[in-house]
Amino acid sequence: MKLYLDPGHGGKDPGAEGNGLREKDITLDIAMRLRDILLNDYEKVEVKLSRTSDVTKSLSARSSEANAWGADLYLSIHMNAADRSACGYEDYIYSGLSNSSKAANYQKIIHDEVIKMNRLKDRGLKKANFHVLRETTMPALLTENGFISNSQDAVLMKQPSWRQNVAQGHANGLAIAFQLQKKKNYSPVLTIPIPGKSYKIIAGSFQSFDNAKNRVTALQAKGFKALVETANISDDIWYRAQAGVFSNRENAEQRMAHLKKSGFKDVFILT
Repeated sequence: MKLYLDPGHGGKDPGAEGNGLREKDITLDIAMRLRDILLNDYEKVEVKLSRTSDVTKSLSARSSEANAWGADLYLSIHMNAADRSACGYEDYIYSGLSNSSKAANYQKIIHDEVIKMNRLKDRGLKKANFHVLRETTMPALLTENGFISNSQDAVLMKQPSWRQNVAQGHANGLAIAFQLQKKKNYSPVLTIPIPGKSYKIIAGSFQSFDNAKNRVTALQAKGFKALVETANISDDIWYRAQAGVFSNRENAEQRMAHLKKSGFKDVFILT
């Protein structure tokens, strides 16, 4: 399965803004989490992102790139905005398609799986004449993952665990829609927050996604389960190599000591 994954907006186009959040940051965070889940957990998956950093890219450049690559699905991640009372999740396929189209079938499957994970009001399956749905030659889906203008939806968006769950919901839908097979040695990522206080091990924090990914690869080569997570610090996106989450401080400190003994010096604990 070849997935063209499009984090909406970016660069000079922040998208929707509200409650201290920018759409372009949230969409990129969810998209990269989704990419990591798919590549880490499933066989025979290729993922091309329209952007992996905060850059400006036109809609026509995105659709043309997906068409030239020959993607099996175009998936665009967005957050919504309206008046403060509007809330919830919805997704779109091209308005010119029938309810029996391949895109409509994928939409139904992915919609159902995302709703299971996102704790948002279900606003239903919809159609629209958006560029990325109209100008792509493969089935295309655009998901609107809550309203950045709604204070309750925004509270969820600020939580890394929620963004991980949203990514996992999309991954679950894609796995069903394309009958993806799990890798034999895949490592499930914690998607539900540990109740009470928890201790997260960070083995490196970077402003470059590639640097963070390289650190994760180095950790995995030495037997540590790890993944890239993102953090918004003073309106800058940082990429962290996460190497474990513990409910016990002593266990977290033991893991940190093990990592440092293995040569990873810039390790710290987030409570």
